[in-house]
Amino acid sequence: QVQLVESGGGLVQAGGSLRLSCAASGIIFRLYAMSWYRQAPGKQRELVATITRSETTTYADSVKGRFTVSRDNARSTVYLQMNSLKPEDTAVYYCNVQLPSDYWGQGTQVTVSS
Repeated sequence: QVQLVESGGGLVQAGGSLRLSCAASGIIFRLYAMSWYRQAPGKQRELVATITRSETTTYADSVKGRFTVSRDNARSTVYLQMNSLKPEDTAVYYCNVQLPSDYWGQGTQVTVSS
């Protein structure tokens, strides 16, 4: 069974940093691209970052230069390093994999105070 479990969210002051983790199980992790999405209250879900099986990365313009996505295939884990956080980054962050059906973690809350 495919399972994705996010961790690392919390409350941080503007300008601070957080590192999110997503541990995957039930898949041959190295074969799949992994993505991070976020959803703020009252807003649509937004693609934040993607890392392919070959470690090509893509970022939303709003986070480019501040966030870094990486993966550790030996640990079946994808990370999102978030630096220079802004209040507008406040959202629930979700890990995603397409097999091609979509699988989602439960999300981890990131709150950035001004």
